[in-house]
Formats: sequence, C-alpha cells, structure tokens
Amino acid sequence: MHSGASFLESARVAAGSLHANKLRSFLTLLGIILATSTLIAVMSLIHGMDLYVAQTVADMGADGFRVVRMAFLGNWDPKKFLEFLRKNPEISVEEFNFIRERAVHIKAIGMQSSRQARVTWGNQQILGVSIQGTSANIPEISNIQIQYGRMFTDTEDHRKLPLAFIGNDLRESFFPNTDPVGKTIEIEGRPYEVAGAAKALGSTFGQSRDNFVIIPIQTFFKTYSARRGIGLVASANAHNEFFQAQDEVRMLLRAFRKLRPSQDDTFAILSADSFLQLWERLTAAIAATAIGVVSVFMVVGGVVIMNIMMAVVSERTQEIGVRKSLGARRKDILRQFLVESSMLAAFGGIMGVLSAYTLIVAVRSFTPVPMSMPMTAVVMGVGLSTLVGLFFGIYPASRAAKLDPIEALRVER
Repeated sequence: MHSGASFLESARVAAGSLHANKLRSFLTLLGIILATSTLIAVMSLIHGMDLYVAQTVADMGADGFRVVRMAFLGNWDPKKFLEFLRKNPEISVEEFNFIRERAVHIKAIGMQSSRQARVTWGNQQILGVSIQGTSANIPEISNIQIQYGRMFTDTEDHRKLPLAFIGNDLRESFFPNTDPVGKTIEIEGRPYEVAGAAKALGSTFGQSRDNFVIIPIQTFFKTYSARRGIGLVASANAHNEFFQAQDEVRMLLRAFRKLRPSQDDTFAILSADSFLQLWERLTAAIAATAIGVVSVFMVVGGVVIMNIMMAVVSERTQEIGVRKSLGARRKDILRQFLVESSMLAAFGGIMGVLSAYTLIVAVRSFTPVPMSMPMTAVVMGVGLSTLVGLFFGIYPASRAAKLDPIEALRVER
C-alpha cells in the first residue's frame, strides 16, 4: 500500500509540474510526438495494405491473375514510380477485347475499375462503399456467389443500364429479411435497380469484404466519364495451364502495344504468389525506413527530455533538500523524477496518437490509400514513448536522488 501511495503521490507531483509548465512541456515533446505519429502512421498504412492485399489475394483464387498498369515486382525503388507513370499507358477496353478474342488458355477474362461513394436507400445511407464497375462475367472469375437475383448480362452492360449487384453489408443494412431484387438504391444521388445480391464473403483481419456494389463497367464509364484505372481479371482453364495463360496474355498485350523483343513490359501481371512477394518487399522497405526515422525522432526527443529534466532538477534543488530533510528517501526522489519524465513522454505519445489519427482520417477521406489504425500501434506508440522517457530520465533522476540535503538547502533560488 505504501509503495502504491508513493507512486500516486509521485504521479500527482509530476502532473502538477507538467501542468505548470505547459509550453515548455509541449516544446519538449515535439520529438516524441513526431516519432509516435510516424510510427503509428506507418503501422496503419501497412495494416491497411495488409487488409487490401489479403482481400485481393483471396479474390484472385488459385488459378486467377490480374493485369494492371504497374506494380513494383522487383526491388522497391521510389525513383521508378515517375518512370512507370510516363512509360506505362492505362489498360484500355480495346486491349481487353483483343485479349478476350484471341486467348485460348484462359477460362474467362473481365474488366474492373472502382472508386468509393455514398450509397443511400430511403433515409439510410452508407459512406465509403466500394463501387466496382465490372464486366458481367466477374462471378466466374472471382469468388463472388449469388444469393438473391442475378448478375447483370453482357447485353445490359453494353446498353449501359443502371443496374446494381450489392454486397451482403448493404443487403443487411437496407433490406433485412427482404428480397432486395427490384428495389432502387442511389449511388451519389443516381438511381440503380438492384438486380441481385451476393452471399457473405466475411471479413479479413476485421475488415468487411461485403461493403460493395457492382455495376456494369460501361455504366461505370458513362457515369464517371473516365476510362482510367482499369484492371483485367482473368482465370486459367485449369491449374496446369496457369503459367501458359499468363504467358499468353503477356504475349497478346505486348503484340497489341507493338513492343519489340528488347523492350520491357509496359504493364504488370500479378498472381496471388507474386502479389504476396511484392507486398513482403514493400513492407520490408517501408518498415526499414520507418525504423530509421522513428529511432532518430525518439533519440532526439529523449535527449531533449533529459536536458529539460536536468534543468528541472537544478530549478528544484532547494525543494529536493527540503523533502530530504523531512525524511524523503533517495528512492522517493528517484521515483518522483522517473515518473515525471515517463509521464512527460507518455503524454507526448498520446498526442502523437491523436496526430496520427487525424492524419489517417484525412488520408482516408481524400485519397484511395487504405489506412487502418490497429490497436497494437497505439499501445506500441505510447509504450515506446514512455520507455524512452523512463530511460532518458534515469540520469537526471539519479542526480536528483544523490543531492546532499544540506548543500541543496543552501542553494539560492
């Protein structure tokens, strides 16, 4: 009980000291705030991308692959990004038709493009729904299964009809215990008739995979007036033709783009294996960079905390002398200053969490980058900052604890 009471008393004194010097405390914490914000932002980016990758790999299936504009399949080099943007053209509808008419080793190939939007029905609305423009054969290629109604047809796609095939999240929110077929929902204010609904796909790492609406790809082009961001989704006739199918699609696309044998591909083909390998390399590069940046910020923040605590010890030398003369033990003084430096750093960690959360909300609101803050990032950020404060507070606390009470009382304010 005495130990607990002493700790609480130390925490109370430390909190009072921090509150009395708010500006100095804040300036002291800038390094810790930046370090914690960086750590949590990077972990949130990796976690969000993990969810995206897991969902993408699951949707590909064992015999599926995708053709995209670009992907960093080699060693990660940020300088290549602008080069790829310049060199790699968008995937086009003409290329899709060219491959579909000539490939013999693929069972099916489809187009896909997506964006996020608000979906409403009556007075209810759901924000951040994945609106996917696809060709009609997507259920053959992906793992989507039909529970109600049907998928739209090729004819309806060509006619640009406003039809929608909804995920299970929307069906349960808008039409619980009701067949949704024939109902009209609105996507950003535009009416779409529900043609069917999918069976639940479940969630990946806590992220729902059922928050989507699929509309005909031609309707998507007509609505959003753009044919950018198209990807091709294909599946091989059989697993033993998987690599032949990829090689065939690569050859056909190179032929369409009139690439010479000496020229590199101006597109990328991703299978589940290559996608996972790609992500592992990217994660390693991002994590290595983040560790370096966070380490520098933490060390800088820790050194600043140590210097400030040294100044605090000098300012409160007489107070320390009074406490010692009244019976305070060396460990009591040591505990007080260690608690104070730890609380200072922990407060910086909490501010870093809030800063990172604000950044994540802004990124998710204005960009398509998938970021999701895991609780482990919050715990790690605050915990690491607290440990930094504890470590860099050891020397000032030890110096305060070793002060001679008589000499301390002689120090003039």
